[in-house]
Amino acid sequence: MDKKPVLVSGLQPTGRLHIGNYLGALKNLVDLQNSGDYECYFFIADLHSITESYDPKEKRQQIMNLTADFLAAGIDPKRSVIFQQSRVPASCELAWILNTITPMGELERMTQFKDKAGRQESNINVGLFDYPVLMAADILLYTPRVVPVGDDQLQHLELTRTIARKFNAKFGDVFIEPKALLTKTPRVMSLKDPSKKMSKSQPDSCLFIDDAPEEIHRKIARAVTDSDAKIQYDPKAKAGLANLLDIYGALTHMEPKTVAEEFADTKYSDFKQKLAALVSGHFAEFREKKKIALASSKKLETILAAGSKKAGVVATKKMEDVKKRVGLF
Repeated sequence: MDKKPVLVSGLQPTGRLHIGNYLGALKNLVDLQNSGDYECYFFIADLHSITESYDPKEKRQQIMNLTADFLAAGIDPKRSVIFQQSRVPASCELAWILNTITPMGELERMTQFKDKAGRQESNINVGLFDYPVLMAADILLYTPRVVPVGDDQLQHLELTRTIARKFNAKFGDVFIEPKALLTKTPRVMSLKDPSKKMSKSQPDSCLFIDDAPEEIHRKIARAVTDSDAKIQYDPKAKAGLANLLDIYGALTHMEPKTVAEEFADTKYSDFKQKLAALVSGHFAEFREKKKIALASSKKLETILAAGSKKAGVVATKKMEDVKKRVGLF
């Protein structure tokens, strides 16, 4: 039997996941695992997460919390390798070697660096600038054929492919250039300001996937709409309502316009109640599974340790080849 192609992806432990994180990333990872088409490596990108301001006292709990999110959403450690980035030293080791062949100009044009630097002007650190090279190392170590990405990560993946190509040209074929597996990533906006993306930094305008039902109802009831009171899908003229219709459509696999037609004769308040009930019900099983997972920190630790060991074996083997090619061995 042919070996399944490898797929690799990671999420940062920077706080509770909201519905945008779920629809744009976590749900897709579960679907890809369940397809049975890939050998999946999913990691907690803790090293990436410390490029932004954070409280060291909270980081460990954030790591465990995201691991619990993985399990509650349906990522199965028996079917996928779940690991912690910082427990695989080869990631940083390879990143340093890749740094020596990555032109500064390539990193300077990364739009995510510019965006993040603009948001954290007091903390524009080298790690933030070098983030894409560490991401390239995270990917190339496992020889994946595909990497699931949204539009916002395409530039980083293209840099990964460029770095792999440059390395192979200079030292011989070691890396496969992974292809993008474009995933549908609904753009979920803030409940209070639909001109901005939903953000963990604004918890009251953010639907966390582990929010209690009453919290979900409260937030959606207060979500910005408009004074027209007519349910139509018009992202420009009715951005707040369109955002709510997008969420409803994403959870029911319906087009937002179809959702709007279904609720055309419904009051905004009634539609919001229906949406809140949908969101609450959709994540009911998730909330229960996450509660159980967090109650057993020992189990979470065991899963991370075992997965990191598996990933480490693969990464170390690849690094031996890399070191030989660059003349260190």
